[in-house]
Amino acid sequence: MAIHIRRREFIATLGGATAWPLVTRAQQGEQMRRIGVLMNRTADQPEGQTRFAAFSQGLQEAGWAVGRNPRIDIRWRLDDVARFRALARELVALAPDVILAGGTLSVAALLQATGSVPIVFASVADPVGAGFVDSLARPGGNVTGFMNFEFSLSGKWLELLKETAPSVKRAAVLRDAANPAGIGQFSVIQALAPSLGVDVSVVNVRDAGEIERAVAAFARSANGGLIVTASAGATIHLDLIITLAAKHKLPTVYGDRVAVTGGGLVSLAPDYVDQYRRAAGYVDRILKGAKPADLPVQAPTKYELVVNLKTAKALGLEVPATVLARADEVLE
Repeated sequence: MAIHIRRREFIATLGGATAWPLVTRAQQGEQMRRIGVLMNRTADQPEGQTRFAAFSQGLQEAGWAVGRNPRIDIRWRLDDVARFRALARELVALAPDVILAGGTLSVAALLQATGSVPIVFASVADPVGAGFVDSLARPGGNVTGFMNFEFSLSGKWLELLKETAPSVKRAAVLRDAANPAGIGQFSVIQALAPSLGVDVSVVNVRDAGEIERAVAAFARSANGGLIVTASAGATIHLDLIITLAAKHKLPTVYGDRVAVTGGGLVSLAPDYVDQYRRAAGYVDRILKGAKPADLPVQAPTKYELVVNLKTAKALGLEVPATVLARADEVLE
């Protein structure tokens, strides 16, 4: 698809820059607009660059000359609450017209720094529960955006694990305890587990050593599987988690397709990149006078199921036809 070509072109120009340069002066009489961006990714992560590229592309499709007007000031950080707060204050001090916030921690930090600058988020699990908005239909404040999923998806991860690997009777849920969404995701899984005959436990993703020890201990008993919830903490340790799942022969469901393209078994997730492209539409509307309070929070329109058959074979699993029939993408 052409969109992927354009993303690659954007990525090639982005690098690790913290702001888009002003290539030329704004045309005579044209008002220079300023957009802040706080990303819950590091600048060297391809997925973060792809998401930002999609956002930039969306702005261009709305008629903005990215690099000339607006100016974009971007800050990158991954799962560091204190640093997020400092970067949020830094961005707000630049007096942007609107800020794009990638992820829950970005929004939380920005709301501590400002109650007036418009904020458009992407990849936030529960904006109402986190206190970011009054309701999805009527956000009510200076924040709106695009949810990455509703908590009910967490139950689908457990159902998918049980369907893909019917022998599973125990599931360890890898979650980020520092992220409110991690608690909510586990609660849904825990409530559903008895009806599926699965015992669930928690593995926090604070550091690599903790993950390695907990997964190794969990794998000592038979009939186990893993669920890796969607969070920045899991993203940091994703390569390690995929390696441990393979080492201990644990069927694993992920909340991000990137894990499956990287060797994971199966994922069920929204199109995160598309959320950033759609977020550009809200930023465009705010730059043209709309208020965040009047723009409803939007949920994903589709969830994608991705299966890695090579990984299934290595685990000794035969993926059921019912799963393959629903898959949006099968990697062989």
